[in-house]
Amino acid sequence: MLTNSWRKSSRSYNNGDCVEARRGAATVEMRDSKQHGGAVLGFRQDRWQEFLEGVQLGEFDRP
Repeated sequence: MLTNSWRKSSRSYNNGDCVEARRGAATVEMRDSKQHGGAVLGFRQDRWQEFLEGVQLGEFDRP
């Protein structure tokens, strides 16, 4: 069961080109902010944490 409503970054622009996320008991879900009824990607909490750690370490930075 998902416990939170959809959220998007406070740094996103008002043109709608961003993603929204919500956290459930066992998953984190992402969707396109322009298509609320569209596809939703779900990630296990442990995999999501690994992704966030990679972001913090710069693993996905462009050269």
